[in-house]
Amino acid sequence: MVPKAVRDRLGLRPGVEVELIERDGWIEIGPAATPMRLVGRGDELVAAADRDMPTLTSDDVRRAVDQTRR
Repeated sequence: MVPKAVRDRLGLRPGVEVELIERDGWIEIGPAATPMRLVGRGDELVAAADRDMPTLTSDDVRRAVDQTRR
């Protein structure tokens, strides 16, 4: 069982897909990568998700940046 605090930090909620990776005899569990594709927008190419994604708030972005700085 994955402890609740860890699930909360990783955003693992019921129904969220996860990836299992075997590395050096250990299993790593993490959120599954979101399938992306490149689409043209004017003269630029931008990444677009292949499924509906939640709208990110500025608080969401700040939280994510803070977590990567730890």
